[in-house]
Amino acid sequence: MIESIDMSLVDWSRGQFALTAMFHWLFVPLTLGLAFIVAFMETIYVRTGDIEWKRITRFWMKVFGINFAIGVSTGIILEFEFGTNWSNYSWFVGDIFGAPLAIEGIMAFFMESTFIAIMFFGWNKVSKRFHLTATWLTAIGANLSAVWILVANAWMQDPVGTRFNPETARNEMTSFWDVFLSETAVNKFLHTITSSFLLASVFVIGVSAWFLLRNRNIMFARRSTVVASVFGIISAVATIFTGDTSARIIAREQPMKFAAMEALYDGQTHAPLVAVGAMRTDTTRIPNPRQEFIFKIEIPNALSYMAFLTPNGFVAGINDLLYGNEEQGIMAYSERVERGAVAINTLKDLKKAKDRGDEGAHAMLVEKFQDPQWINDYYQYFGYGYYKDRSLEEFIPNVKLNFYAFHIMVILGGHFLILSIIALTLSMRNRWGEKRWLLWVALLTIPLPWIASQSGWIVAEVGRQPWVVHELMPTLSAVSRISPGAVQLTFWIFLATFTALFIAEIKILTTQIKKGPEEE
Repeated sequence: MIESIDMSLVDWSRGQFALTAMFHWLFVPLTLGLAFIVAFMETIYVRTGDIEWKRITRFWMKVFGINFAIGVSTGIILEFEFGTNWSNYSWFVGDIFGAPLAIEGIMAFFMESTFIAIMFFGWNKVSKRFHLTATWLTAIGANLSAVWILVANAWMQDPVGTRFNPETARNEMTSFWDVFLSETAVNKFLHTITSSFLLASVFVIGVSAWFLLRNRNIMFARRSTVVASVFGIISAVATIFTGDTSARIIAREQPMKFAAMEALYDGQTHAPLVAVGAMRTDTTRIPNPRQEFIFKIEIPNALSYMAFLTPNGFVAGINDLLYGNEEQGIMAYSERVERGAVAINTLKDLKKAKDRGDEGAHAMLVEKFQDPQWINDYYQYFGYGYYKDRSLEEFIPNVKLNFYAFHIMVILGGHFLILSIIALTLSMRNRWGEKRWLLWVALLTIPLPWIASQSGWIVAEVGRQPWVVHELMPTLSAVSRISPGAVQLTFWIFLATFTALFIAEIKILTTQIKKGPEEE
């Protein structure tokens, strides 16, 4: 159904967007979490009047500011790319996807920019309580930005609250609240935000460990560790809870992604969860249910329970989804492709009828797109129709990448919870810092939350492939029809620019950390 599509254009467009998004996400989670940690620290200062807490607050506030400034610059580029590289996508869903982005710009960005100036430059110029209010509003504004971005992304994963307008060939929002409060959107926001809080907590614990290893600013480091570890424990528990809920949502709404996360090819009840495993080959395009693992350690029944809260739940495998399973009522992808092709051809016939002025045929075809039964039988498979005469294996996401990304994220999440508990327990006993090897563990853990966070986004986005809007629009139909060379050129320009920004971020951050908190 896609004629003369240059797949190199699709690949380079995906690569450029992934590059921009991943660089942007290096800065965002630290901003989200550190903003609230700073707000809590300043609250303690205002309530106690202890000047040491002011010193602590101002140090972490500077770290927040450095990270915030560079994060904003990479985020702006992302929004421009929707127009330059993904214009077909922007046309198809612009009425829905654009609304959260517009609200994010108007509501959250202006809220941040208004109060962040007071937060940084208002010390000793405004009252303590007014300054504290500005700090809290900056933290809330930063996280409000994330709300709307994540709502937009959640809609791409689970397109609800919308209808297709065949006259314009666009999707239109029917209910803002269905989009905003969908189960996918609410849980995606909570999981992303709490994992960002956890990342910031681990960062503060690690940096504080560096000061303790050098016997510098001992009180500053211990107090910072207490706040961060409490924040980290709460965030870790919340992240685990929301992650568990996410797994059930994915199993229901995106079963192919769920199967790829566990490299499950043949569906089964009492399905075991692979706790640890090493895959033999990249089985992305080769359904091979027998020899995919070199070794694996499984937890019996855990995958079925994760997906359906019962060990009797049937977890569909890649082969079940691809080729169908009549016993479980799973429609084969080949049938979905045929039905999607009918929907696409109906839209083409409608346009032809309109162009030749055949009002009767045009009205009849418009009615089809308004008929709930026809929508259920055909239009809901619209995106599959683009794969007419293409290999069904293109519907399988990268299994190996999804499997490793998912398990790395889960294992590291457990490590962060344990580290936070140990740091808090020893800090309360005034023994955090006695065991230098634990301080080294905390210090070396600093980069790991970013690996876990990026792994989570890999599962979310790579696992969704080949869809840009789940089951409605494949990635290969969403790109702008531009020269692959132009995308390649901007890819390398962005790579050089982002690398320079990242190096600058690290250098400025390390310089500020080495200086330590200033004396009041």
